[in-house]
Amino acid sequence: MYTVVLKKTEEKKILNGFPWIYANEVSKITGKDKQGSVARVESFDGKFVCLGFINHLSKIIVRVATLKEETIDRDFFMRRITVANDYRKNLGYDDNYRVVFSESDTLSGLIVDKYGEYLSVQFLSLAMDLRKDLIVSVLKDIFNPKGIYERSDSPVRLKEGLKETKGWLLGEGDGKTVIFENGLKLTVDMADGQKTGYFLDQKENRDQLKHYVKGKTVLDCFCNVGGFSLCAAKYGATKITSVDISENALNYVRQNAELNGFENIETVCADVFSKLREYKAEKRKFDVVILDPPAFTKSADTVKSAVKGYKDINITGLKIVNHGGFLITCSCSQHLTVQGFLNMINESVFESGVKAKLVELRTQGKDHASLIGTEQSLYLKVAILYIV
Repeated sequence: MYTVVLKKTEEKKILNGFPWIYANEVSKITGKDKQGSVARVESFDGKFVCLGFINHLSKIIVRVATLKEETIDRDFFMRRITVANDYRKNLGYDDNYRVVFSESDTLSGLIVDKYGEYLSVQFLSLAMDLRKDLIVSVLKDIFNPKGIYERSDSPVRLKEGLKETKGWLLGEGDGKTVIFENGLKLTVDMADGQKTGYFLDQKENRDQLKHYVKGKTVLDCFCNVGGFSLCAAKYGATKITSVDISENALNYVRQNAELNGFENIETVCADVFSKLREYKAEKRKFDVVILDPPAFTKSADTVKSAVKGYKDINITGLKIVNHGGFLITCSCSQHLTVQGFLNMINESVFESGVKAKLVELRTQGKDHASLIGTEQSLYLKVAILYIV
C-alpha cells in the first residue's frame, strides 16, 4: 500500500469534507502498489487522515474514499450506493433520477443515472474504472435492471490516463427508453444523448414552469430534446417555439410532443445566438424566454470569454420578452460561480435597458445535491426574472 504524507495543515480541508488531494499538497509518498489502488493518507506529523484512491497520472493524486480505517471492498460499495439510493427514494424519486453523484455521494468519479428499468453509468476516474465489474455487480443486486449502459465517453477520462468508451455492460438494444418525468412521457437515448442520455438535473426547474407559462407564448432556446418545451405545453402555454442547432435533438422534441399529444410546439433548427438577434431585428417578442445553454466554459481560464457569451444571449433575450413576461436563464458551468452568475445577470439587465425583478434563484435537483465545501458540485444556476 502507498502511504501519502501531506504537507503541513493540508489535512484540514480533507477532514472538513473536501474530496481531492492534489500532487502539490503532498510532502512525500512511500510504499508501492498499483495505480488506482487504495492509499493511506497521513498528516505531516504522521496522524491518519483518510484512505483514498491514488493515481500518479492525474493532478488529483488521491481521491478521498473514507475518513475511517475500513476495508474498501464489495461491501463498502454496496453500503455507499445503497445509502445514496435510499436518500433519493426517501425524497420520492422513482422512475428516473441520479442515483450516485460522484463526490457528493463520496464515490469520486462514479456517476449512476436511472432511466426507468435501465441504468446509465460513467466511470470517470481510474479507481472506478478498475472496479467496474464489482460496481456493476452491486448495481445488479440493488436494482435488478433490464440493462446497464456505459457512457464513459467523457474527455475527463483522458486526465486519468483512460480512453473514452461506451457500450452495454448488461443487456442489449439501441439504448433508447421512455421515462416519465413530471407526468410526461419522454424518450431518452442513453447511447447518443447528452451526458448519460438526458439532463436529469433540471427536472424540478422544468416543473416550475407551472407558475409562469399558462396562456403565454414561450421561446425555448437550446431546447435539446424538449424537457422545458413539454412542461410549458403541459402547463397551458398557447404556443412554444423550440430552438436548437441540432436537428437530431429537434427530432426528439417532435417525437416527445407526439408521445404526449401536444400540437402547439414548433421546432426551429438554428444557431441560438443568430436566431435571438433575428427575432430582435424582426421585433418579435415572447411572453416567456428560456435560455438553457451548454457550458460556455470548461476551465477557470475561459470564464471571462464565457461571461461574454452568457451576456450576449441574456441581453438579447431580455429585449424580446414582453412587458409582464419572464426570462428564465441558466448556466451549467461549475467555473461560473453563483455570484459570478448574478453579476452577469445584473450587467445584462443594465446593458439591455430593461427593468427586471429577480423572482427565483434555483439550482440543480435534489438528486444532484451539492456537497458543502466543494464548489465544483454546485454547478447549475437558474434565475427567473420578471420583466417590469
